Parts: sequence; C-alpha cells; structure tokens
Amino acid sequence: MKTLLSAVLRLPFRLLRRPGPLPHRLSFTLKLSCLIALLCVLESFIRWNTYSIPRPPPRKDLDTPFATQCLDPTLSAASHPRESAALVMLARNSELVSALETIRNIEEKFNQWFQYPIIFLNNEPFSSEFKSSLSAAVSGPTFFETIPAADWGFPSHISPSAARKSIKQQGERKDKVWNGGKESYHHMCRFYSGPFYHQEVLKKYKWYWRLEPGVKFTCAVTYDPFVQMASHNKSYGYTIALWEEPNTCPNLFRTVDTFRTEQHIPRSPQWNALIDPELSVPAPVRWVKGLLGKGHHAENGDRWNLCHYWSNFEIADLDFFRGKPYQDLFTHLDKQGGFYFERWGDAPVHSLAVHLLLEKEKLHHFSDMGYHHEPFFQCPGNAPGGQLPENKALGRMTGRESRESEGAIGCRCECIDQRRRNNRGICLERMQRPQAWHRPSWWERYRGRYPYTINIW
Repeated sequence: MKTLLSAVLRLPFRLLRRPGPLPHRLSFTLKLSCLIALLCVLESFIRWNTYSIPRPPPRKDLDTPFATQCLDPTLSAASHPRESAALVMLARNSELVSALETIRNIEEKFNQWFQYPIIFLNNEPFSSEFKSSLSAAVSGPTFFETIPAADWGFPSHISPSAARKSIKQQGERKDKVWNGGKESYHHMCRFYSGPFYHQEVLKKYKWYWRLEPGVKFTCAVTYDPFVQMASHNKSYGYTIALWEEPNTCPNLFRTVDTFRTEQHIPRSPQWNALIDPELSVPAPVRWVKGLLGKGHHAENGDRWNLCHYWSNFEIADLDFFRGKPYQDLFTHLDKQGGFYFERWGDAPVHSLAVHLLLEKEKLHHFSDMGYHHEPFFQCPGNAPGGQLPENKALGRMTGRESRESEGAIGCRCECIDQRRRNNRGICLERMQRPQAWHRPSWWERYRGRYPYTINIW
C-alpha cells in the first residue's frame, strides 16, 4: 500500500520529466491532478454522508433532565418503592478521611431521604476504624467486602514479570503514561472493567451508583435516580465527558472495533459519534494508518476522537454489564493484555462499550446533578423559583447556595463559581448528538459555544 501511494504521488513529476511537447505534458498532468482532487473531494463527501449522525425522530430530544428544580424529597421517597440498588465505593483504609467526606456529602444531598445501602470494597480487609466511622455516617445499611485475590491481580494468561516490566517502563517514559507506573491502578482499571460486576455482594442488585473518595455532590438530589432510570428505560447514566489521555490506550479502539467487525455489529449513530471523520485526510492516508497500526485507528482507518465518559460517576444497570454482549467484549479485551501492557482505563472501556452495545435512548446525562471530582466539575445552577425555601425536608436555605439564574435546573446548588462546568463541552456535544434534535450550529461550534447539555445553554 505504501509503495502504491508513493507511486501515485510521484506520477505527476515523472510525467513532467518525460520527453515530448511541454504543453501536452502539462495538460495531461493538470488533468490527472484535477481528477485526483475530484476523487478526494468525492470520497470526503461520501465519508461525511456515511459518518453523519441523523437527527432523532420524531423531531425532539431523546434525553432530558429528570428534574428541573427542587422536589419535596419525602414525597419522592414515598411515591415509589425502592429499586434493587446500592451505592458502591472502592476505597483503601488510608482513604478514611476522604471517603468519610464523600459519604457525609452524599448522605446530606441524597441518601438521608432514600436510605439506600452503601457497599465498600477493598482489595485488603477494612480496618475496624474504617468500618465504624463509615457505618456511623450512613443512614442505610453498610457492607464492607474484601475483593477476592483472583479479581485483583494479573489474570492467568498474563505473565506477571512481563506485565511489571511494562508497567515500570510506562512510569519511566519521557511522555509518562498517566498513572501507568502504578501496578494497583492497572488492577483497578481491569477490576472495574470486568470482575467488579460479578462480586458476590452485588449479585442481588440490579443498579449501582459509583462513588469515589474525595468527590463532592454540589446540589441536592431530591428524586430517586434509580427509579427514574428504570421508568425511562435507561441503562447508563453519566455526568462529565472529556478526552482520554492519548498515550494510555493507543490500541484500545482498534481492539474494540475488531470485536465489532468479528461480531458483525453494524456502525450505529452512537458509534459514529466516537469517530473523527478526518474529512481533510485522503482515503489512502487513512488506510495506511489503519494497516500500520497507528494509535487510536481501527484497521479500516477510522480514528477514535478520544471522547469518553468520566466513569468515577456512574449510575448504571448491572444486568447490562453482567450480560453476555458486554462480558464477551471484556473477555476479548482482557486476552489482548492491554490493561497491563498499555494502561486501558475502565472509563474509555465503558464508554466504547455503551456506544457499541446500547441503543442511544438508553444513555442519560445527569445534567441536573452538581458533581465535582478534582480537577473537573459540572454544576447546573439553581432553577429560578424552584428552590422550595419553606420545605421542611430540605431545611432552611444556608446562604451558601448559588444565585438563581435563567436556564438553570439545579436544586440548592453550591457551585464552585458561576460556570456550569470547567471542561470544554466538545466531547459532551459530540457524544450526545445521536439523541439531540437541537444542536449547536457550525458557527457556534467554531466560536466554541456548546450547550451545557441537550437544548440547555
């Protein structure tokens, strides 16, 4: 392929060196150049049409907020029975302080009214101090589980010595792989990508809400998100979307796309939302990149745009992740060794999986939730006239709440500043596009103006 491409590029210059009348040679070269340019433009148009994302029928957005102001949380809790769900936190004993801060925060903002169980997981036994401190902070049941050694370590098909050598090299590279030099981080990424969903303590639940030590929820959540996910037929909920660090997973997208082609899964609008069409790159160049294994390129030359959901917040259906399609994908990925010989994160794995295996209607952006995990945050601001200042369950206004603002949809939010978010909205807009009837114009995108979420500016 490289030889053919080189010959095509040298052809006009060879023609100019051939003997014969110069005007004739120039005329032929010009015609050939025009033909090549026309073919490139035609191919780009075909590719644009192939990878464009149609607006969803029937002329409306497919994903909207579950709430656009405060609700009475006691009425919300009483109006529906609890779902089979739990909040889950992976934490170390050394993270007692940050874990306790997060649990007190989620209790204040949500769980004091709904009292869902909270499950704590650790690859080592929890200390008695950790268990007593966290149990005292939770209004519902608590469970403290030790992850089996087989689920937190190198799988049998991976050589530990070879994996540790690769991990050491990742940490020593000049362009250091983010957290690539930490063995425990590789184990965590693999755990959350696969073994997590088969933990014995989770088997009786259908839904989970992932928590992390050190995260903060900055708005009150006055409805039951599990009930809303179930009633709206959703399977995966997220808050923040952004770009992945490129050097962590150069071969992840190729591996997932290979699974897609082997399983004869057609490209869908949600899959196309993850692809950079590269309309300015000639087709032969894209094909060469694919054949040579260029990072983040599939074998056919498609390039992943690196957009993914930040999985340190997830509310999702365990049955989807425990199901055969996802588990087959995880097994396929696990066999390639990329969780160790690269640093494949659970966030891009989950994101690629849900865009490959779920219908677009099953994804939900929790745009009404204020969420902060350093260094990124989203905060919807407080809905005008929707803060229920006299509500007994919510209590008195503290004075720390952000001002009410037009277009805001939050409840009792205490935003870091007046921004809705501190990360650019490019990935969120791109990943939501299959669900979005209302979209920013090309001029708005050119100027960097992206909606906070679908149809909310």
